[in-house]
Order: sequence, then C-alpha cells, then structure tokens
Amino acid sequence: MTKLLANETFGHNIQRIRRSRRLTQEQTVAKLQILGSPLSRSTYSLIELGRGNVYVSDLVGLQKVFRVDFAEFFEGISVSR
Repeated sequence: MTKLLANETFGHNIQRIRRSRRLTQEQTVAKLQILGSPLSRSTYSLIELGRGNVYVSDLVGLQKVFRVDFAEFFEGISVSR
C-alpha cells in the first residue's frame, strides 16, 4: 500500500471539506470503515492536523465519502517543499 506524506495544508483541506459536509470525525471514519478502511478516529485526527500520513486507498475513500474532486484535497499546496 502506498502512503501520501501529508502536510498541514492538506490536513486543513480535509478538515474544511469534512466540516462543509457537516460530518464529525467519527461519522467520517465510520463511513470509511463501511467502505473497508481500517482507519481509526485518532489516526484520522492526525491526518487533519497534518501530522499523519494517509494511504492512497483511504484518500479514494474520502473522495467517495465527501463527493469531491481530488483536486480539492490539494488546494493551496505548492510544488516546492
């Protein structure tokens, strides 16, 4: 499985999208788990804080849960490190 190295902007984007859908972290994780992800709420929280990495498969799950274009996850992230 491949992971994306997350950063703060990525985490804020995910949090912003989740809140715009009026979902709690618990609800989001529950929906991911229905799709087959073993992601826990605490791990999800780290992703939103920009301190946790995300599996590509979980990002696909988030795209399905939030019903957004993948580009929304990466808004405001520059090419430079």
